[in-house]
Amino acid sequence: MTEMVSVTTFEGDAQFSAYVARPQGAPKAAIIVIQEIFGVNPGIRAKCDDWAEAGYLAYAPDLFWRIKPGIELDADLEEELKEALGLMEKFDQDQSISDIEATIKAARAELGAGGKVGCVGYCLGGRLAFIAACRTDADAFVCYYGVGIDGLLAEQHAIGKPVLLHIPTADHFVGPDAQAAMHAGLANNRHVTLYDYEGQDHGFAAEMGARRDEAAAQLADSRTADFFGQHL
Repeated sequence: MTEMVSVTTFEGDAQFSAYVARPQGAPKAAIIVIQEIFGVNPGIRAKCDDWAEAGYLAYAPDLFWRIKPGIELDADLEEELKEALGLMEKFDQDQSISDIEATIKAARAELGAGGKVGCVGYCLGGRLAFIAACRTDADAFVCYYGVGIDGLLAEQHAIGKPVLLHIPTADHFVGPDAQAAMHAGLANNRHVTLYDYEGQDHGFAAEMGARRDEAAAQLADSRTADFFGQHL
């Protein structure tokens, strides 16, 4: 079952929407799917649906709601890509972490006592998933081609739960120097695992569209499924 629900902000002063996909039976855990710069579009909703089919409760919060609720863009359309990049100039990442924390709280409330929650993010969402690993109380975190993580390494001392990073080596948004800094900076963090994907570019695990590489996406997604299966 899928629906749009309202989530109360962590501060309790407003509400924002989230796409929710529920499994047929009792969920084994919950997963927060954190959007790319393209909003909660069909690809992000499809990822939620896949998690529900695998037995998880899945939430995808609309993190652009303070700019404009309900934004859905297509990475394969040049004008919409430009629009998405422009949204980042208005986007408050600290507020978005608060909204992710509120979504974690909502998912836990739906699961009941003892329920575990994981976070998985893509692109912008990959960056936010890493920040969430440093600042929230979710139970496991997965980052697909997170942008700018090399600039966040000073926060890693706060990571206390398992984190998995998927790094495409030909990422045109995250260059070789940034990738090297991530590997070197996180090498001694026992909570963090990094996987490289040789020759893959940014967005290789997108659910649909020209960016997807089927073999690499399936490999990364299988590792993610195993990771959440182990830690959630």
